[in-house]
Parts: sequence; C-alpha cells; structure tokens
Amino acid sequence: MIAIRTLALLAFGSATLACTSSDAAREAPNNDAQAPVADSAATGADSAALARADSARIRGASSAPLWIVEISDFQCPYCRMWHDSSYDLLMREYVTTGKARFAYLNLPLPNHANAMPAAEAAMCAGLQQRFWEMHDALFKAQDQWAPLGDPWPVFSALATRAGIDAAAMRACADDDTVLPLVQADAARAVQAGVQSTPTFLVGSVKLEGAYPFAAMKPIVDSLLAARAP
Repeated sequence: MIAIRTLALLAFGSATLACTSSDAAREAPNNDAQAPVADSAATGADSAALARADSARIRGASSAPLWIVEISDFQCPYCRMWHDSSYDLLMREYVTTGKARFAYLNLPLPNHANAMPAAEAAMCAGLQQRFWEMHDALFKAQDQWAPLGDPWPVFSALATRAGIDAAAMRACADDDTVLPLVQADAARAVQAGVQSTPTFLVGSVKLEGAYPFAAMKPIVDSLLAARAP
C-alpha cells in the first residue's frame, strides 16, 4: 500500500488553489482532527446556544471511524469551487455511508470583508438546525453577496428561501450570539497550522487547497483501511 503522506504529495499539484491571508497560522498540526467544540468560556444559555450551533455543522454517524474537517471561508472562491465539485461526492461516498464524520470549521480571512458576517449567518442558521441549508445557499450565491457593502439583505433572502427564520438569524448575528464559536474556530485553525482555505484535516493528514474528490479519495480510503480491524 502506498504511504498516505505519499498519496497526499502526489495529489498536491492538483490541489494548490486556495485563498490565503497574511494573518494565517504558522504552526504545524500535532494531532488527529477532532470535532469542533463550543467555547468553554461560555456559560448558561449562551453555552447551550453555542453547543447547539456547534453540533448543527457536523454530519455523519457518531460511530464513524474517521473525522474529515473542512476549514473554510464562505467568501473564498476556491472554497466554493471545492463545494461545487466535490462536497456532494464526499458526502455520498463516506458520510451518508457511515464511514466518516464531516465538520465545517470557520476561518473567515480578514481580506474578505463579508466572510465573518457570512460565517455568523451560517452558524446562526445552525441554531435553527439549518446550518447546511445556509451553507449551501451562501456558496451558491457567493457572487451576489461577496462584493456588497451590506450583505445582509441577500443573506435574509437566502435564508427565507431555505426555510430559515431570517429575522431570528439576523437577531442572533446582531447579538453576537455565535461570534465566540466563530472566533474559537479560527483560533483552532491557527493552532493547527492552517494558512489557507480550504484546508482539510483528514484524521492526522492535512490537505491544503481545493482538493478534487478524485485526489482525496485514495487518501481517505488509505486512512480508513489503516483503521480497519
């Protein structure tokens, strides 16, 4: 069997498309990818809300042997490229079959003016158990809201079409309800040495850039084979 890291290097040439920032992380990861967790500093009702929003952006069976964590920026065009070309394939092959759990981690880059409000909108939709609906809508309509001075009219329209209470989503964002969770996401990404979006933490392997599904598949399969009884 070809070594997993060798597979990652072989695929690297086709996966270097990514958004970067001068404020990106500089340290290497030191452990397997794990599920996102709500900010431990929060208490009471805030803690409950963060935990609800946190769990809403995780897909897959709790018994799955492998975590795949996407670290992404809703305004990054390469993140949208990966979403449009590979996300559904990854869900069908590994997540809905119980082979892997998938989580979305926010890293809104400071050079993308609307990335932070988009992250808050998605996480606030998660309070209504509609994170993935808003996630898909944001990427699909990226060209509409990304250049705007105020993206919220578009966010609200997208939410309404996706069956989300747009007023409640906006109130959540105005109150900064999920801001600590978005900030905690970004801090975890920095600690993991992430310097660009999208980046994927697949078990102990870090894949940087918009890896096409065909390039990710042998890496995921090798990691799953290594964990098999």
